Amino acid sequence: MKKFNFRQFKFQKLDITTIDERTVVLNVYITQFLVFAAGCIIMLFQKPWFQQMFSLNQGMLLLVWGAAFAVVVLIVDVLISNWVPPEVTDDGGINELIFKNRPLWHIIVLSFVVAFCEEWLFRGAIQASWGPYWTSILFAAIHIRYLQHWLMTGLVFGISYGLGWIYIQTGSLWTPIIAHFMIDLIMGCIIRYRREK
Repeated sequence: MKKFNFRQFKFQKLDITTIDERTVVLNVYITQFLVFAAGCIIMLFQKPWFQQMFSLNQGMLLLVWGAAFAVVVLIVDVLISNWVPPEVTDDGGINELIFKNRPLWHIIVLSFVVAFCEEWLFRGAIQASWGPYWTSILFAAIHIRYLQHWLMTGLVFGISYGLGWIYIQTGSLWTPIIAHFMIDLIMGCIIRYRREK
């Protein structure tokens, strides 16, 4: 039996200028499909009660919780971007490449797909077993582009923990989905329309 040589594989830094935006956006959709599929597989073993998970019993309160959390995150993000050098918040140009040329309808679709799939996996599937703290560590770890800066890693962890907390408070997965969607949508629009000025 032939031995497999793991030393031949090396991690290389990706040069963002070598890939086009279509490839990046396609990768977003593929990874979100994989995230959703992973959530489905985990939930097969948990047998969650979907009616409770997607409950709308609290009505407008779900929207209020989600919107309030999104506003707090966006205020913190604006404060950070005004007080720290740009290289600290740099994600390697990935967000710019994803959103800079998207029409508004596509930013809305991307934001919803990412919010739904990631909350399905992290809050809906993983948090049920691991709790919000360890789920947030995993959530921060998969956002690899931020790991080179402790401030951004801490911010992603804090956002994830907050999303887990509002899920616990409302008991509905719609609350973190709404918050996540609003954060991504507004940040995507800022990237898209700031560039046109």
